[in-house]
Amino acid sequence: MAEDTLPVLYSFRRCPYAMRARLALHASGMAVEHREIELKNKPARMLTASPKGTVPVLVLPDGKVLDESLDIMAWALQAQDPLQWWPKDPLRLADNMALIEANDGPFKQALDRYKYPHRFGLADGVAWREAGAAFLLQLEAVLASQGHLAGEQTGLCDAALAPFVRQYAHTDKTWFAAQPWPRLARWLTQFEASAAFAAIMHKHRTWIDTSPLVVTIP
Repeated sequence: MAEDTLPVLYSFRRCPYAMRARLALHASGMAVEHREIELKNKPARMLTASPKGTVPVLVLPDGKVLDESLDIMAWALQAQDPLQWWPKDPLRLADNMALIEANDGPFKQALDRYKYPHRFGLADGVAWREAGAAFLLQLEAVLASQGHLAGEQTGLCDAALAPFVRQYAHTDKTWFAAQPWPRLARWLTQFEASAAFAAIMHKHRTWIDTSPLVVTIP
């Protein structure tokens, strides 16, 4: 595929939503043009493609825009899935999606308030840390019965959740390490030491749009 016909990915290195999208793209082997952005200076071309202004954004060669991380994961893994990350069994897929929904809903709410309490007018995030911990104990229970969150091998659910669990763990590493979730801690350590994580965390220069943005007026 020629470079000018590659899908274009707008991303921010540390965003967990963008991380999960990059993980799926990397696992699929799909080539994309990576455009690293600054969240405080979002390029007009990205905002034209997706006015909501969040990453990741994937612009396909036919002009279709995917601006939800799970949609990007699904697009990549349903197109090419050499590592078999996308569950073929409907029940397994439902289990994966249930964990992802819990992560993206209640756990993400707790994580944001634990990590950034002052953004929400809180003196501290301790109560929300405990709320998040309840979800992580559920993950520990899952890992007690199978090798990975997705099943017996790493897959969709692992890639979708790991960036968020990592963010929670890094908020207070000492506290996290002292908690009763040894399997989860080992799972996270393996993720952070993986070749896939190293590949998707490669540092890109900030993309600067040097071409004129053409807007068609009807």
